[in-house]
Amino acid sequence: MPGFVSHLSCPRCGERHDAGELHNVCACGSPLLVEYYLDRIRSALSREDLGSRRPTMWRYPELLPVRETADLVSLGEGYTPLVPMPRIGRAVGLPDLWVKDEGLNPTGTFKARGASCGISMARALGIREVALPTAGNAGAAWACYGAAAGLGVHVAMPYDAPLANQVECRLYGAEVTLVDGLISDAAGVVDAGVRDRGWFDVSTLREPYRIEGKKTLGLEMAEQLGWASPDAIVYPAGGGVGIIGIWRAVEQLRALGWIDRVPRLVVTQAEGCAPIVKAYEEGKDESRFWEGADTIATGLRVPKALGDFLVLRAVRETGGTAVAVSDEEIVDAMRVLARDGGILASPEGAATLAAAMRLQQRGDLDPADRVVLINTGTGLKYPEALELAAEVRR
Repeated sequence: MPGFVSHLSCPRCGERHDAGELHNVCACGSPLLVEYYLDRIRSALSREDLGSRRPTMWRYPELLPVRETADLVSLGEGYTPLVPMPRIGRAVGLPDLWVKDEGLNPTGTFKARGASCGISMARALGIREVALPTAGNAGAAWACYGAAAGLGVHVAMPYDAPLANQVECRLYGAEVTLVDGLISDAAGVVDAGVRDRGWFDVSTLREPYRIEGKKTLGLEMAEQLGWASPDAIVYPAGGGVGIIGIWRAVEQLRALGWIDRVPRLVVTQAEGCAPIVKAYEEGKDESRFWEGADTIATGLRVPKALGDFLVLRAVRETGGTAVAVSDEEIVDAMRVLARDGGILASPEGAATLAAAMRLQQRGDLDPADRVVLINTGTGLKYPEALELAAEVRR
């Protein structure tokens, strides 16, 4: 596979790190980002070269970090449908509305992208056991790809994480620890295992390569829209890796000359856990820990994201915005996406429609805008939320 990685960079202090060595975060505590020789990629690759490549996220190897084909761990993730939503769009005043449906990935969520790239690089770097705290879906994805690669996976998650995710992790052979608390409490279990048992920490943004897998979302959307950027992309942010990845993708595509403008990046969170939205509204560079986090969208129940400053930077530098929505709005949006669009969205994914409706009403989104919503996963993993959306009562 082609290799165009230059180095790892720290977006906070500017320190450079060798991409061929094991890294978690920078000495200053910031996540690390993968940098590429974009001038060399520009000379070696054109947009037209992509047409004959396989329809997975690995159709962009020049912009991904894996060097050896033998290290690649892929289950066909990526290149998910980008679906127009004309009926819903007309009803909400956004007639050019689209959904990027990540529920069709392996394990049913976009977490497969980060796990595929992260596990591939773990194998490339000689790591044998990885560990992460999770709200559910990330743990399932890393357990799945760890099983495919023959790596040990250790997962810590809240007791009330979706049962489907708990069962998935165990079925894939991961060691699962349930904690009484939030994902931030589960992180303590991982920290202890890293310290005492030698696990490698692949928590959100504590290794550089999950972002690279999520980055392919941005690459795919640009290609699927004929290299014409949408006006806005609405993303549900828990840890925020996906929005950082999309931001990195569109900036790299613009540097390559493949797109001529960057879309506005819009973040939505749940009203019961909205630290990034609050920081955005207050003009802060990073968020504060959100006490008493509670929402039906368990993937958004992240009281403090390590990369919050990068999420806020992505939103502000692209002229985007941030908005919180209620659980009631999320459930209503699940119902609308299913009945009028044929998309069985996760609560997190449905939050993007609720946000788009709110933003259209307050004038942040114009009826002429092309708007893409990121449905991060299938609703099948959330039977209780599906029952609420279908108005089924036991």
